[in-house]
Amino acid sequence: MARKMADCRRFESDSNCTLTIIGEEDEVVLAAAQHAVAVHGHEDTPELKDGLRRMLEPAEEYTPGERTPEPFPA
Repeated sequence: MARKMADCRRFESDSNCTLTIIGEEDEVVLAAAQHAVAVHGHEDTPELKDGLRRMLEPAEEYTPGERTPEPFPA
């Protein structure tokens, strides 16, 4: 299974979060959901996890440093 990435630098946030999570898809979705609830105030719902899964990027696309944040999808 290909490794995936959830990168908070990708999206605008009040906290300017820089966390990047890389691993197997199910691991990343679980960790990203926990982070989204604890740090960004989201509710832990199946919809949150589905949305996170759709936003994952291939781990090979990781680059260190800053990214230009885009608006978080509604």
